[in-house]
Amino acid sequence: MDEFDFLVIGSGSGLDVANVAVNRGESVAVVEKGPLGGTCLNRGCIPSKQLLYHADVYETVERAGEFHIDAEVGGVEFAEIVSEVNADVSESAESIRRGLRASHQHRLYEGEGRFVDDHTVEIHGGADDGARARAETVLIAAGTRPAVPPIDGIEDVDFLTSTDALQLADPPDRLVIVGGGYIAAELGHFFGTFGSDVTIIGRRPNLLPEADEEVAAAFTETYGERFAVQTGYAATEVTAENGEVTVEALPYSYGDDGGDGAGIIEGGEALSVTADELLLAAGRVPNTDTLDLENTGVETDEAGFVETDEYLRTDAEGVWALGDIVGEYLLKHSANHEARAVMRNMFGEEPEPVDYSAMPFAVFGSPEVAGVGATEEELRAEGADYATNTYRYDDTARGKAMHADGFVKVIVDLEGEILGCHIVGPDASTLIQEVVTAMTAGSGTVRDIRESIHVHPALPEVVQRAFSGQFSRGGDGGHEHHHH
Repeated sequence: MDEFDFLVIGSGSGLDVANVAVNRGESVAVVEKGPLGGTCLNRGCIPSKQLLYHADVYETVERAGEFHIDAEVGGVEFAEIVSEVNADVSESAESIRRGLRASHQHRLYEGEGRFVDDHTVEIHGGADDGARARAETVLIAAGTRPAVPPIDGIEDVDFLTSTDALQLADPPDRLVIVGGGYIAAELGHFFGTFGSDVTIIGRRPNLLPEADEEVAAAFTETYGERFAVQTGYAATEVTAENGEVTVEALPYSYGDDGGDGAGIIEGGEALSVTADELLLAAGRVPNTDTLDLENTGVETDEAGFVETDEYLRTDAEGVWALGDIVGEYLLKHSANHEARAVMRNMFGEEPEPVDYSAMPFAVFGSPEVAGVGATEEELRAEGADYATNTYRYDDTARGKAMHADGFVKVIVDLEGEILGCHIVGPDASTLIQEVVTAMTAGSGTVRDIRESIHVHPALPEVVQRAFSGQFSRGGDGGHEHHHH
């Protein structure tokens, strides 16, 4: 049995905390069953955004005619794009591995960690099979994996998850995607741009159901022009023959108030889609079921995510958790934010709760979508008083020059405090940042943005104008105008 001061399961954002422990002179064990660097580096944000940027470049060339430029794509080395991105990722993962291997204060255990008790982990499989490590402080940061929804016949067909999709050497001729969230949106854009006939089957009325409703509706409409978007359908059965896969789906209702009475609509007309590849993008499940947590005091919720207090401590003394496995926001920047909180709380004097306010998200589809804070539906459900204002890209000089379609929607309370901001259109992921900064580091009111000088004629003017116009009171059909 090897003894350590600190042990972490997972080598994504958990490594940030391990490095702080090392800098404090502690002995550290890192347990990792896959390539180093976790989901984001190996099969998540880094490879997907690199691949998606290629699609954006392709799309720019395709749209050149709108700007009176005669251009066409002469060819695409698709396999080259994919292998270059994957080689880049593998090199980064390998360099983290070499760094840990060479360090005198880190010990890397390669294999799947399973708890024997609150502070002891046994390694299964991998290079360190059978080894046991014990530590005073343990951090669970073992992440999530793609969910496989309970569709009849799914175990008998070959399907892709996002992990596999990022490594395909050829775009499939016909691709059917089950799921309507950001992974479906991003991979649909990627494969659709490079020539796949894409069908997206999602249960909710809109794609990106977590986004603000107006943004999600605009996004769904645009995607509907590019792809066969079948929203309001649940995939019920899949079959495969002659190298093709067929998905059967039935109309699905979310009930009147977002979940009550949700289910398949009886007697609805079935939809049948045949494709060369099936991609499952129906959410993610936590890896808690691999950890033997029943041997510990660590509790999980009904979805399997680790339960923690506001400081990210679990129910077991000296055991902490962070990242996707705690299930707050399944985003890399959230995991990094949680890692900073754990460092503060683990090594600092006075613990501070994790602050999840102003947590932004972005979807790198075409168009891009980004948001921060409350959506209008959430505020309506709470019966809150609020006002909104929307400004279109093409009503600014730069937006017009770009032929940009899209808008910025701002939601404030009646005192002018920013409650949320939601963007669909070019560079949404960049434009949201100013709002996050105002909400986090500024006064958090419309004044922060209204009174800052914005470069003219640059795209952030669309944000400035959305914050400067006349706001309409929410929930009353927008008849009452408020000036702050």
